[in-house]
Amino acid sequence: MAREFARKLRKDMTDAERWLWYELKARRFAAKKFRRQVPIGDYIVDFVCFEAKLIVELDGGQHAWLMEQDNIRTAWLNSQGFRVMRFWNYQVFEESDAVLETIWNALRVDPSPQPSPTRGEGAREEVGDATHVDPSPQPSPTRGEGARQDGPAGHR
Repeated sequence: MAREFARKLRKDMTDAERWLWYELKARRFAAKKFRRQVPIGDYIVDFVCFEAKLIVELDGGQHAWLMEQDNIRTAWLNSQGFRVMRFWNYQVFEESDAVLETIWNALRVDPSPQPSPTRGEGAREEVGDATHVDPSPQPSPTRGEGARQDGPAGHR
């Protein structure tokens, strides 16, 4: 059932999802393989890079009312070792360079395995939350506000 629904979501992507998928697909972005609309447990995530254990979610206006559900979903995904990044759809269009740079920086972080709190293996370090990433406060080399040796602009 989840596979069929994921297939439908892949077919009916939003404009923001379509734009970001163009940037992420075919290892064009940081030479990492992303998949779209993938079932993980009881959830279907927008984009996932299994190698980096990174999930990217794009949220439309309906998520303003679904924050509690998003928090539960994110907590579960974090407990499975994934880092979850959330962006509002408008950010993909209005702050596209900053969104890509934020994802790029997350891919550069080693997703080394954390001790499992569910198996009593130490305290859990927060690796993500259900809040939306605000990529704009940091200097952006893509807007000429700093230096960078490499980055998302070179992978488009």
